[in-house]
Amino acid sequence: MCGTHYSGLIAWQRALDLTEAVYVGTQSMPKDERFGLTRQLRRAAASIPANIAEGQARKVNAVFRNHASIALGSVAELETHLLLAKRLKFITPESAQCLLAQAAEVGRLVSGLHRSLQ
Repeated sequence: MCGTHYSGLIAWQRALDLTEAVYVGTQSMPKDERFGLTRQLRRAAASIPANIAEGQARKVNAVFRNHASIALGSVAELETHLLLAKRLKFITPESAQCLLAQAAEVGRLVSGLHRSLQ
Protein backbone atom coordinates (compact mmCIF):
# COMPACT_ATOMS: atom_id res chain seq x y z
CA MET A 1 0.00 0.00 0.00
CA CYS A 2 2.87 2.35 0.72
CA GLY A 3 4.08 2.00 -2.87
CA THR A 4 0.95 3.68 -4.21
CA HIS A 5 1.03 7.47 -4.48
CA TYR A 6 -1.61 8.94 -2.20
CA SER A 7 -3.35 10.74 -5.08
CA GLY A 8 -4.23 7.34 -6.51
CA LEU A 9 -6.07 6.29 -3.35
CA ILE A 10 -9.87 6.51 -3.61
CA ALA A 11 -10.05 7.39 0.11
CA TRP A 12 -7.79 10.41 -0.46
CA GLN A 13 -9.73 11.49 -3.59
CA ARG A 14 -13.12 11.32 -1.83
CA ALA A 15 -11.69 13.04 1.25
CA LEU A 16 -10.45 15.90 -0.93
CA ASP A 17 -13.90 16.12 -2.56
CA LEU A 18 -15.45 16.24 0.92
CA THR A 19 -13.06 19.00 2.00
CA GLU A 20 -14.00 21.08 -1.03
CA ALA A 21 -17.71 20.52 -0.30
CA VAL A 22 -17.22 21.62 3.32
CA TYR A 23 -15.45 24.80 2.21
CA VAL A 24 -18.28 25.59 -0.20
CA GLY A 25 -20.96 24.60 2.31
CA THR A 26 -19.57 26.86 5.01
CA GLN A 27 -19.25 30.00 2.88
CA SER A 28 -22.70 31.21 3.93
CA MET A 29 -22.20 30.61 7.65
CA PRO A 30 -22.37 33.70 9.88
CA LYS A 31 -19.28 35.92 9.59
CA ASP A 32 -18.83 35.91 13.37
CA GLU A 33 -18.27 32.14 13.12
CA ARG A 34 -15.35 32.55 10.72
CA PHE A 35 -12.85 31.82 13.51
CA GLY A 36 -15.21 29.49 15.37
CA LEU A 37 -17.24 26.65 13.97
CA THR A 38 -16.48 27.48 10.33
CA ARG A 39 -12.77 27.14 11.00
CA GLN A 40 -13.28 23.91 12.99
CA LEU A 41 -15.32 22.36 10.17
CA ARG A 42 -12.75 23.28 7.55
CA ARG A 43 -9.81 22.18 9.67
CA ALA A 44 -11.37 18.78 10.47
CA ALA A 45 -12.24 18.21 6.80
CA ALA A 46 -8.79 19.21 5.53
CA SER A 47 -7.15 16.97 8.12
CA ILE A 48 -8.60 13.84 6.52
CA PRO A 49 -6.84 13.90 3.11
CA ALA A 50 -3.77 15.55 4.66
CA ASN A 51 -3.28 12.67 7.08
CA ILE A 52 -3.77 10.10 4.34
CA ALA A 53 -1.16 11.86 2.20
CA GLU A 54 1.31 12.30 5.05
CA GLY A 55 0.95 8.71 6.20
CA GLN A 56 1.44 7.29 2.73
CA ALA A 57 4.46 9.52 2.13
CA ARG A 58 6.23 8.08 5.19
CA LYS A 59 6.54 4.73 3.35
CA VAL A 60 6.06 2.62 6.51
CA ASN A 61 2.78 0.72 6.89
CA ALA A 62 2.66 1.15 10.68
CA VAL A 63 3.06 4.92 10.34
CA PHE A 64 0.53 5.02 7.51
CA ARG A 65 -1.91 3.04 9.65
CA ASN A 66 -1.50 5.56 12.48
CA HIS A 67 -2.22 8.46 10.13
CA ALA A 68 -5.27 6.61 8.79
CA SER A 69 -6.44 6.31 12.39
CA ILE A 70 -6.00 10.06 12.87
CA ALA A 71 -7.97 10.63 9.65
CA LEU A 72 -10.80 8.49 11.07
CA GLY A 73 -10.81 10.68 14.16
CA SER A 74 -11.08 13.73 11.94
CA VAL A 75 -14.09 12.20 10.19
CA ALA A 76 -15.83 11.81 13.56
CA GLU A 77 -14.86 15.37 14.51
CA LEU A 78 -16.23 16.69 11.23
CA GLU A 79 -19.51 14.80 11.66
CA THR A 80 -19.91 16.24 15.16
CA HIS A 81 -19.27 19.79 13.96
CA LEU A 82 -21.73 19.32 11.09
CA LEU A 83 -24.44 18.17 13.48
CA LEU A 84 -23.79 21.19 15.68
CA ALA A 85 -23.88 23.56 12.70
CA LYS A 86 -27.21 22.01 11.69
CA ARG A 87 -28.63 22.38 15.23
CA LEU A 88 -27.57 26.01 15.32
CA LYS A 89 -29.13 26.49 11.87
CA PHE A 90 -25.82 27.66 10.40
CA ILE A 91 -26.32 25.18 7.56
CA THR A 92 -29.54 23.83 6.10
CA PRO A 93 -30.73 20.31 6.97
CA GLU A 94 -30.27 19.39 3.30
CA SER A 95 -26.69 20.63 3.23
CA ALA A 96 -25.95 18.84 6.50
CA GLN A 97 -27.45 15.60 5.17
CA CYS A 98 -25.39 15.79 1.99
CA LEU A 99 -22.15 16.55 3.84
CA LEU A 100 -22.82 13.86 6.45
CA ALA A 101 -23.42 11.31 3.69
CA GLN A 102 -20.11 12.26 2.07
CA ALA A 103 -18.37 12.06 5.45
CA ALA A 104 -19.85 8.60 6.05
CA GLU A 105 -18.56 7.40 2.68
CA VAL A 106 -15.11 8.80 3.43
CA GLY A 107 -15.21 7.18 6.85
CA ARG A 108 -15.94 3.78 5.30
CA LEU A 109 -13.12 4.22 2.77
CA VAL A 110 -10.58 5.34 5.38
CA SER A 111 -11.64 2.51 7.66
CA GLY A 112 -11.02 0.04 4.85
CA LEU A 113 -7.63 1.63 4.18
CA HIS A 114 -6.82 1.39 7.88
CA ARG A 115 -7.74 -2.32 7.96
CA SER A 116 -5.67 -3.02 4.85
CA LEU A 117 -2.54 -1.69 6.57
CA GLN A 118 -2.54 -4.33 9.34
